[in-house]
Amino acid sequence: MTRDAADEQHDAVTCTGLTYTFGETKAVAGLDLSVGEGEVFGLLGPNGAGKTTAIRCITTLLPVPAGMVHVFGHDTAGDRMAVRRLLGYVPQQLSADAGLTGRENVALFARVFDVPRRERAARVEQALTAVDLTEAAGRLASTYSGGMVRRLELAQALVSAPRLLILDEPTIGLDPIARTGVWEHINAVRAATGMTVLVTTHYMDEADQYCDRVGLMHGGRIRALGTPIQLREGLGERRRAEGGPADAPLPTLEDVFREVAGSGLDDQSGGFRDVRSTRRTANRVG
Repeated sequence: MTRDAADEQHDAVTCTGLTYTFGETKAVAGLDLSVGEGEVFGLLGPNGAGKTTAIRCITTLLPVPAGMVHVFGHDTAGDRMAVRRLLGYVPQQLSADAGLTGRENVALFARVFDVPRRERAARVEQALTAVDLTEAAGRLASTYSGGMVRRLELAQALVSAPRLLILDEPTIGLDPIARTGVWEHINAVRAATGMTVLVTTHYMDEADQYCDRVGLMHGGRIRALGTPIQLREGLGERRRAEGGPADAPLPTLEDVFREVAGSGLDDQSGGFRDVRSTRRTANRVG
């Protein structure tokens, strides 16, 4: 994709004091965040931390005032269409149509993303090839396994050749082998194109293994930020300073998650609608 010279001077995503409120509930409370071009950034946190709301603001699905969110330098408030042309989005809720074939699903998204007509067929095949679904492309999506469905949705997001790929719980409900397969395809596309990846996940092992940096959200804000190893080593140092054994094993990223979330794992776990949505998605891909 052709890149404007102005775009090159900016991070892929910048949030400055991002705030979003549903009624009396402040879902995002002054979020400051920068995602560098070309990196894989993991946004972690318990249910109700504000991750999905932040993602929806970045993707322009929720409106925010000018100056709060920029994507490659474009303000989401005033340049919404330019932002949308730069990103691909795989939501937590399933977006594939079970009544269409794999190829038809991807072709539909090519039209939605306004891929030029003369390029659509080639782009569809390229996206299917990237996620290893060429042989199954003529089958109905309803016959796909859970891992194949997630890879199909990845192809849908990739058909527009996005500079920024946003994934909201991309491997929810999948077994470990399928999860690994999805990430292998994400990393292959990233290596080939240099695209930026912003992902939310509850799987700490995924964040530890695949993310260049992670931000842990709680109460609508980033509470810890750094590479996975930096956060783990930082917790280990704090534990030793508090009298813990010097030879204790290095804490895991899940340990860091629990320290940051604290009681939020019980108090901020989302509502009935969140649980229902998550279980519905897991059931459909599992």
